[in-house]
Amino acid sequence: MRLLISATIFLIAVIFTASARPKVEARAERVKAGAEVDRLAWLSGCWTRTHADSLIEEHWMTPRGGSMLGMGRTVTGDKTVEYEFLRIAEVDGTLAYVARPSGQPEAAFPLKSIEDSVVVFENLAHDFPQRIIYRRNADASLTARIEGTVKGQARGRDFPYRRCQR
Repeated sequence: MRLLISATIFLIAVIFTASARPKVEARAERVKAGAEVDRLAWLSGCWTRTHADSLIEEHWMTPRGGSMLGMGRTVTGDKTVEYEFLRIAEVDGTLAYVARPSGQPEAAFPLKSIEDSVVVFENLAHDFPQRIIYRRNADASLTARIEGTVKGQARGRDFPYRRCQR
């Protein structure tokens, strides 16, 4: 009888430990993703660029709660012609850039690499772009870059930004 009780207690402990492990691992992944997004604090704030007769703005909130929220718009003349809602947060256990551009479905780009002044997100299954890159430049400006292929041809476009003037 004691052997049966001991075996039952041991089996319950094994089941409990096995079921708890994925939760602990998932929590560790969320903590890791939160720590990674904190490294992107340099991206927060208001960024702007003018191009021909258009003004492009991108705003990023400070990392908090394991995420950054952003938005962008392009204004030509006195009309908003494009807009985008953005977030950088954990998606399926990894940090990802999630974009919801005007008139298009939401797309997620998992983190490919992160350094002190550059971050690369990549989704090779996406049509275009497949890569989104943000680079903090030595002069405190920012360059956003999109890259990928269109009809088998490599394409890329840089978006040089400066901090918004108050």
